[in-house]
Amino acid sequence: MAKLPEDVVKFFHSQHFVIVSTLDEKGVPHISCKGIVKIDDDGTIYLLDLYTGKTRSNLERNPIISISAVDEHKFKGYNLKGKAKIISEQELKSHIIKAWEDKIATRITHRLIKNLKGEPGHGRHPEAQFPNPKYLIAMTVTEIVDLTPPPLR
Repeated sequence: MAKLPEDVVKFFHSQHFVIVSTLDEKGVPHISCKGIVKIDDDGTIYLLDLYTGKTRSNLERNPIISISAVDEHKFKGYNLKGKAKIISEQELKSHIIKAWEDKIATRITHRLIKNLKGEPGHGRHPEAQFPNPKYLIAMTVTEIVDLTPPPLR
């Protein structure tokens, strides 16, 4: 397991979502957007999945996973590679659900502030319509890739 440096942890916590990559039955990459709920001190990353679809079936077949995020304004990004473990809806802990609810409230607040500043966006606040989480992905990071071009690091 790769220990996550504090700046990488802060970077991922500041993202509203990440791109999750898994491999389908033919080895073809599949991507989806997920939100990070929590990052443990040991570097385990927890992502809640609101839908049971391709990501879950891919991970049940092959636990290889990567997550990526980029901050265009700061010209900075990371890709984290590792292995995932599925934690069922029945095993979800109340503190994980609370952390997810807090993230959703933050996202709605962020969208409201942008709307008030005159930055057009989605008017219906889609986060408020999300279903309850279906399961949790616990990712153990094995490799950290800095996506920032070397001359700008």
